[in-house]
Amino acid sequence: MLISRKMSFICDFCGTAGEHSPYYCATFEDWMCRICYEEVDISYGHYRCPASRCHYIAHVCCATDKAIWDGTIMLEGYDERSEEVIGELMVASEIKHSYHDHNLRLTFSGKTKDDDSQCDGCTRPISTPFYSCKQCKFFLHKDYAELPKEMRHPFHKHLLTLPNSHNEDNISWCCACCRWYQGFSYRCYRDCSFRIDIHCMLFSDTLKHPCHEHLLFLVHNNEGTSCSACFKRLDSGAVAYRCMKRCDFNLDVGCATLPFTAWYKYDRHPLTLTYSYDSEPARLHCDLCEKKREPYHWFYYCADCDNSLHLNCAVGDLPYMKLGNKLEFYHPHPVTVVKNIWNCPPCKVCGELCNGQALKCKESECNFTVHWGCRWRLK
Repeated sequence: MLISRKMSFICDFCGTAGEHSPYYCATFEDWMCRICYEEVDISYGHYRCPASRCHYIAHVCCATDKAIWDGTIMLEGYDERSEEVIGELMVASEIKHSYHDHNLRLTFSGKTKDDDSQCDGCTRPISTPFYSCKQCKFFLHKDYAELPKEMRHPFHKHLLTLPNSHNEDNISWCCACCRWYQGFSYRCYRDCSFRIDIHCMLFSDTLKHPCHEHLLFLVHNNEGTSCSACFKRLDSGAVAYRCMKRCDFNLDVGCATLPFTAWYKYDRHPLTLTYSYDSEPARLHCDLCEKKREPYHWFYYCADCDNSLHLNCAVGDLPYMKLGNKLEFYHPHPVTVVKNIWNCPPCKVCGELCNGQALKCKESECNFTVHWGCRWRLK
């Protein structure tokens, strides 16, 4: 049967990845549970999507697991999808967005006045099309102005909501990738207080990543496994992506969402996320912290300059922070997030110079600087 929609899959004939309209065998013995990815015998009870072209199916025990289902019974015909969106008409050349006080004007081509401008929704460098404010430095990619008010996500069992307002000076903790972030996020308003940044929110239950030849599937129970990128032990309750081809390959959400390129202040080229290294053991060091790198761990690398960096040394503790935003901190003056500081003063806590991200006082005559990792030790 031809499935006339875009979907990621691995062809069972040639073994290569596809992205659109596969032919699919829908005989009973080929049903696969979309939670545990084991075969479903439909001669027993099971849950299945009623949509005619959707082949989502799950074992009874998988679908009713407390990590997947919150116990809510949906009435027949009920559709919880919300038509409300943040912003006005999406094709309008000018909109009023609830996250900003001024009107925003749409730009389809050209650049901003500052090459280092960042989107206030995703905190990544701005690219067209985007909305911008003429009165202040507020930028928003068009896609993030069109986000729905409410969404379900396979990372969490409850409906998630995009808040009506946003304080750009606040930072939050993403429960999916376990990173601090600024920018847009969805949150659960039940007792669990689940919050997820917009980067993780746009991931689905399947992932095609260049690090691995097979399609990866989202799995909720990861007890006894480790991430194949950073080799950290996965918590039993954490979600992760797993290969179902008996490759023993797992990828936690933090590593799955790593940017493919990063910048190093002593290199004029972008560094590329690298998954293997065939050099001699003597070259296994980080050019930033000058400490040893593990041979099978992912790293960032510039082939032109032969620079290698640990993942955290390249992207830092705050990869999704808008540089220059002030933060509330234990200091009499406002502090801001800075990255790759040249000739910076030493950290107030550890006394070492900062090569990555830090908090720095905005007052020109104050040399207060503290590493992000040292902030909790400041009294």
